[in-house]
Amino acid sequence: MKRASLTKLSIKSIQYYAHHGVKQAEKELGSKYEIDLDMFYNATNAVTMDSVNAAVNYEEAMYCISEVMVGDDSYNLIETLCSEILGKIMDQFSVCERATCRVRKFAVPARRILDYTEAEQTIDKIVSA
Repeated sequence: MKRASLTKLSIKSIQYYAHHGVKQAEKELGSKYEIDLDMFYNATNAVTMDSVNAAVNYEEAMYCISEVMVGDDSYNLIETLCSEILGKIMDQFSVCERATCRVRKFAVPARRILDYTEAEQTIDKIVSA
C-alpha cells in the first residue's frame, strides 16, 4: 500500500485592520483581526525541484487572505471570512489537498472582557468520483 505524504505549510498571526461585523459601528470603525492558515499538499515535486513554482507559494496565499480581509466586500461573520479565504486558497492552489483557516477578531463589541473571538474552518479538496 502506497501512502501519500502531505506537507503542512502554515502562516501564523498575519494581522489586518479591517471593517467587518454585524453592527454598523464595526463596519465604520473597523477592528484588528489575526489570521492563521494551514495548507496541506504533496510537496514531493517542490522539494525535489527546490522550486517555488511547484510549491504552495505563501506570498500568494497571503495575497488571497488580503483580498478577503481588506477588499471591497464587508462581511458580518468571522465564519464567512474563513469560508471566503479558504475558497480563494483552494481555487488558487490546485495542489492543495486541505486547508484550515482561523480568524480572530479583537476589540469585540461585547459587554465582557475577552481577548478575542475566533472561528476555525477546514476544507478538503473536492474529489470527482
